Amino acid sequence: MATENTAAEELLVAGLRPKKTWYQRLGRIAKRKPMGTVSAIVLSILLLAAIFADLIGRYDPIAAERKVGAALQEPSGKHWLGTDQSGRDVWARIVHGARISLYVGFIAVIIGVGVGVVVGLVSGYFMGWLDILLQRVVDVILGFPSLILLMALASVLEPSTQTAMVAISFIIWPGISRTIRASCITVSQNQYVEAAHAIGASSGRIMLLHVTPQCFAPIIVLASVQIGFAIIIEASLSFLGLGTQPPTPSWGMMLSEGRRFIETAWWLGVFPGLAISLVVLSFNMMGDTLRDVLDPRLRGT
Repeated sequence: MATENTAAEELLVAGLRPKKTWYQRLGRIAKRKPMGTVSAIVLSILLLAAIFADLIGRYDPIAAERKVGAALQEPSGKHWLGTDQSGRDVWARIVHGARISLYVGFIAVIIGVGVGVVVGLVSGYFMGWLDILLQRVVDVILGFPSLILLMALASVLEPSTQTAMVAISFIIWPGISRTIRASCITVSQNQYVEAAHAIGASSGRIMLLHVTPQCFAPIIVLASVQIGFAIIIEASLSFLGLGTQPPTPSWGMMLSEGRRFIETAWWLGVFPGLAISLVVLSFNMMGDTLRDVLDPRLRGT
């Protein structure tokens, strides 16, 4: 009897305890994951800088300055990060280049994740010959070195920002499909999926309403990490002249231009490189934080 009373009291206390609001939960996560909080702040600043680049850029990022002595000026109060070989403001080109990096990163990952999720779900749910066929296609794509495959795709198509997005999404989806396939196989063995089969639910309905929601956590984590990967790939393609074309500002192209002046104008290569490193590190840290928050096995760590 005492045990029953104690249990009843605990349930009563739990019922009377006020539920935490969303910002209280967010504050708790921020205290537990300070590195994730820092990365979220950095990415928020980057997003705002990309949105309001025209306001905070201060100078035209494309138009070259023809005045004598305008080229290769060191960082100063007038030009915060200096000027390049054409007299263009490096700060303006970096904040406008953030637009290109985020645009390519988000769109490429949306396409790649979309294709990867569909292929992974179909492969993991139906299995059989369809799974074998799809996974052999994945094996063929993963068998090629990523950079060589990217260069081949970019050389066949006309080099541009859109070409970079297509090439990046093409190499992203196979790895994502493998992860989603493994999650789908695990989820498909649960009893509620078997019960849905038993009452006559269609395969499409089961995948959409019962399997896909259980795969949201790995999808979100994969997407956050892949955005950083996509930004690096876009910078690599632009560095090689196969991505964003001049005069549009791109961090990779700025690195390529700055390497010729590394001894006389160090800021041309250092600041774009720092921007790429900071953004990619922030996305990776955000992915680790999301994994810890969304995975029930890691929430207490």
